[in-house]
Amino acid sequence: MTQESPVIVEREGALGMLTLNLPKALNALNLEMIDRMAAQLDAWESDDEVACIWIEGAGEKALCAGGDVVALHRESGSYGEQGAGQFVQDFFTREYRLDYRIHTYPKPIVVWGSGIVMGGGIGIMSGASHRIVTETTRMAMPEITIGLFPDVGGSWFLNRMPGRTGLFLGLTGAQFNGTDALYCGMADRLLPSECKDALLSGLAALEFSDNPDRNHVLVSKQIQSLEMDAESQPAPNLRTHYDVIQELTDGATLPEVYQTIAAYRGDDKWLQRASATMTAGCPLTAWIVWEQLRRARHMSLADVLRMELALAVNMCRSGQVKEGVRALLIDKDRNPQWQPATLGEVTGEQVEACFNPPWAQSPLADL
Repeated sequence: MTQESPVIVEREGALGMLTLNLPKALNALNLEMIDRMAAQLDAWESDDEVACIWIEGAGEKALCAGGDVVALHRESGSYGEQGAGQFVQDFFTREYRLDYRIHTYPKPIVVWGSGIVMGGGIGIMSGASHRIVTETTRMAMPEITIGLFPDVGGSWFLNRMPGRTGLFLGLTGAQFNGTDALYCGMADRLLPSECKDALLSGLAALEFSDNPDRNHVLVSKQIQSLEMDAESQPAPNLRTHYDVIQELTDGATLPEVYQTIAAYRGDDKWLQRASATMTAGCPLTAWIVWEQLRRARHMSLADVLRMELALAVNMCRSGQVKEGVRALLIDKDRNPQWQPATLGEVTGEQVEACFNPPWAQSPLADL
């Protein structure tokens, strides 16, 4: 692999290393990157010389800021069209298949989640056996801003956060840091960012065996030895705001919860941003967030990803994604003309249509 490759593949001893290599695009995932990562994980699973996988992003700014939504904009339908190219289905199918692969991979996978980790980046990170954050980590599922929804398993991991934290993060796209990620179950260890080289050297020097369980323990201990002390960790948002989040989301229906968050008039900047992001976001997405978490509560991860695949394709067909990405990244006017325009205008039939699979058998039926 050359340095120009969107995924750099390297080996150091028994350590197989993957680097997402589009730093100017904050390592946003495109289909080539997804396919290369999937193929390399397949190859390394059956390679007895590789005992542990390392995944990071090139540059200092991001592991991965999300999926290639500009490509999705190009291939998605506009309002009234009810269309989307085959690319859309292929992209999400292969992305979710990769995410599932990481969740179920037998060998330890260490993901260095420093800098920005959002959307598709969380998809790569959330299923890894060893998820590392640093003092620079900024995480979010901000899909409400582009007319998508918290996918890549969001229905799974948001439902497993403390209280209604996951619902709040899904509705508001609020950013959270490394300390928050530990609190809500999205990371395993918080390390100083300057420890990366020391950790890589330590992992490469481990005396791995052919026993994956033993190797998982070796990796865990190596990471733990470099963990940041509690006094140095970034100030939390989620733990600090937990009681307020519970109050803001304490409604029996989505309109009640939505109105309470929208009506927030306190002086807390983090909560102000969360409220503003939600109210400027896609009204249909808010309904999808509410419904995906309700429906997925007792689903397996495979069933979650099958449900999300139908949702993703349908949201791209409906015109929501094309309009959301246009306003945020193409024309950059930050003035999306959502249809329906308000939460109250969204009908139950429109929400249900998003969940109806557009195929007789899911492309992820074999998970």
